[in-house]
Amino acid sequence: MPTFPSVEDQLDLIAKGAAEIIPMEALKERIQQSIATGKPMRIKAGFDPTAPDLHLGHTVLIRKLRHFQQLGHTVIFLIGDFTGLIGDPTGKSQTRKLLTQEELDANAATYRDQVFKILDPQKTEVRYNSEWFNKIGAAGMIKLAAKFTLSQMLEREDFHGRFDAEQPIHIHELLYPMVQGYDSVALESDVELGGTDQKFNLMRGRDLQRDAGQPPQIVLMMPIIEGLDGVQKMSKSLNNAIGIHEPPAEMYGKLMSISDELMWRYYTLLTDLSQRQIDEMKADVTSGALHPMQAKKNLAHSITRDFHSQEAADAAAANWATQFQQRAVSEDVPVVQIARDTDGLVAPEGDAIRLPKLLQLTGLAASTGEATRKLNENAVSINGTKFSERAISLETLGSNPVLRLGKRAVRVEWV
Repeated sequence: MPTFPSVEDQLDLIAKGAAEIIPMEALKERIQQSIATGKPMRIKAGFDPTAPDLHLGHTVLIRKLRHFQQLGHTVIFLIGDFTGLIGDPTGKSQTRKLLTQEELDANAATYRDQVFKILDPQKTEVRYNSEWFNKIGAAGMIKLAAKFTLSQMLEREDFHGRFDAEQPIHIHELLYPMVQGYDSVALESDVELGGTDQKFNLMRGRDLQRDAGQPPQIVLMMPIIEGLDGVQKMSKSLNNAIGIHEPPAEMYGKLMSISDELMWRYYTLLTDLSQRQIDEMKADVTSGALHPMQAKKNLAHSITRDFHSQEAADAAAANWATQFQQRAVSEDVPVVQIARDTDGLVAPEGDAIRLPKLLQLTGLAASTGEATRKLNENAVSINGTKFSERAISLETLGSNPVLRLGKRAVRVEWV
């Protein structure tokens, strides 16, 4: 009989980064039952193959699947080749363009290759929901649709918004939440993972499982991760994404460009470190035992290694260090002399510089108000690294820092 970690140890990894777990008590009970019987839980996450390439935002759910896999549970990577024909209407203000079966099949083939960069292929159950929906027939779909009312469907925020705005809602779109919910019945899932935008769909799985006499699944929702700008969700169309097929040097360099604040969110959602380990690392940065730049290098190396190899990550790190050092030495930028005792420059604690004031003094911003706005927009970099914080330690700033705002840059010389 397989053995599992304790309930507390499992929850430490399972709950890391989760936005909501419904209901938490039921998850604890299901874990306890799994330990007592030696029977692993069945963990499901579905992905419609509507595009050929995945980016790091997509891997938040896949990595959470891996956490369950590491704990000894059965992971089901569900490819929605049937639901993809409908098109998930979640968050859409208009009907999605329908894809052909050929397009879905081609995209699905690439998904299998990509997800096994994270999941263990020997321990992953790959399923396609066409397995049961190709058999259910028209009568089966009518019976499924009869379990819900139109008013229930219009409780969905995006459907409700489109209805109020008198925008079209096509009948096939109303089928999507029901069809996704039936997947949970077909797979007898104990836990289903999804993004926070999927809550309505995920809860329909619980409804249909109850109706089928199955214990309703636990719903675990993960947050939508922000892209490189730290503001909008990661999306290729917004040009703020990191594709998992990008070359190692490009992936590493993009990760080194994120802000320190976003770095910790990426640690939580894109690595296998426990929350306890991440909290200890943050404490080391706060105390000065670990430099934030080194913490970011560790993150960039870890993620690059996951999607390429140890050797590729090492080479990318060495390449970035060389480029960064050359940039710091040879960058032809004007020098601005600034006195450290300038009024309002040094924070009260005395070991940090107020960035809005520094940006104003260098002439990169006309006022501290403008500087603050640019920091909020993640438009400021120091020594090649994006910063959005209001203050920076003297150690991190360095002796002759290069500040860049947009296309303009200056080198600070302290006097």
